[in-house]
Order: sequence, then C-alpha cells, then structure tokens
Amino acid sequence: MSQTAIATNLQTVTPSTTTAKLQKPVTVVLVHGAWANASSWDKVISLLLAKGQRVIAVPLPLTSLEDDLAATNRIVADTEGPIVLVGHSWGGMAVTQAGDAPKVAALVYVSAFAPDVGESGGSLIGAHPTPPALSTIVTDSAGFVYQTVDGMLTNIAPDVPVADARVLAVTQGRLAGKAFEQTVAVAAWKTKPSWFIVTADDRVVSPELQAASAKRMQAKTTVIHSSHMSLLSHPGDVASVIEDAVIRIQSSAAMSS
Repeated sequence: MSQTAIATNLQTVTPSTTTAKLQKPVTVVLVHGAWANASSWDKVISLLLAKGQRVIAVPLPLTSLEDDLAATNRIVADTEGPIVLVGHSWGGMAVTQAGDAPKVAALVYVSAFAPDVGESGGSLIGAHPTPPALSTIVTDSAGFVYQTVDGMLTNIAPDVPVADARVLAVTQGRLAGKAFEQTVAVAAWKTKPSWFIVTADDRVVSPELQAASAKRMQAKTTVIHSSHMSLLSHPGDVASVIEDAVIRIQSSAAMSS
C-alpha cells in the first residue's frame, strides 16, 4: 500500500476512534421519595447494573426541601456527566431544581412531583383530587409525617408482597411537614428533555396530577398500571424508561461529536 493510501486510511479511521474515546458514559442518579429511603430503588438498580449501567442513589434527609436539594446537588457535583437524573414521588421536588446543573442531560420522573417555579408539593396536591394516602398519615411530635402500617399496605404499596410492604413501613423515612409548603426556585424540565412514568393505580400522587404534569412538561410519557411503588412492583418497566433516556442522551452525544 502506498504512503498516500496509508495516510488517507488513517484520516478516515482516526476521527471516529477519537470520538469513541472521548465519549463519556452516562450515569444514572436516582432520588427516592418520602416515606422511603434509597433502598427503594434496589430492584431497579440491580436491573441497570446487570446491563453495565453506571448508577448512584441519593439518600435524602427529608428534613426540608432545601436539605433534600443540597443532598442531591452534592451527588450531582461529585458525579461525572452526562447524568440522567431520576426522581420518584417527593424526589421530583429536588430533581426539578438539581436538574438545572449543566452536566444533567435528562430528567426522568416516576409518579413524581414536577413543580414549576413558585409551586410547592402542597399546591400541586391541592389542585387535584385528594389522594387516599393523606388519610393514613401521622404527624410525630417533631412535625415529621409518616405512614401507618395500614397506609403502607393499602395506599403506598398494595401491589407489593405484604411482608415487603411491612418492611417498607418500618424503614420509611419521615418527611418534615413544613416541606410540603416550600417552593422551588427553578424548573429544569423547561430546558431539559424529560420522561414521565404515570402510575395509573396510584393512591399517593394522584394519576390526574401526574398526567397533568407530564402534559405540561411535554415529557415522553409511559403509563403503568401500578401502585405508587412501581420501583418494587414493576421494576422492569421503570428500568426500561430510564434506559430509554440513557440511550437517547448517548445518541445525541454521538450525533453532536
């Protein structure tokens, strides 16, 4: 082969090889909801890890919206981008603001709150039919809200095995009651591509609220006939939506390289 042919061949191969080396893997960052902890993502995490996906779960303090945002921001800041940021239920409040970080490439909401600027969890709940789960909450002496065992079995996780639902009741994180009235200062879904899983049998975040949020966001929407804890009762469906977001971000990065 002539030197000219070799040089031409190298020019053809080198750019694509360089692009492949420069492409950064996507990391999925998972944010749990109230009356739960990071282990609520266990089944979804196992499915994502089995496919070689990079994943990290954020443990929320649930002491205030500001504290939850700070906890999420710390993980985002310490994680190499691009990031697909995923929020379940109350976790959507933190995701909506933390998602404004430049390294966050996409947002996934799983039956989650997706507020606009100036909105709170309480204002979103109040604009739609009252969910049954609000009738089974208890406020402790410090002003933190949690679910009764019956509430966990009948409202939070009715399609999860009873033994597992009882464990959820014991390990649940209590949410500061004041957090329901705290508002967000930025809505990242206005500028970031978004996905939304609507859980049609939800008794915690009303399906009407979820559908309205997904429509307002113009999110790519998937409806699952699941309780609020789709993470545990339908982990495959949840993982598939997250994987779709990852693939979309990877494809966009490849096209722009």
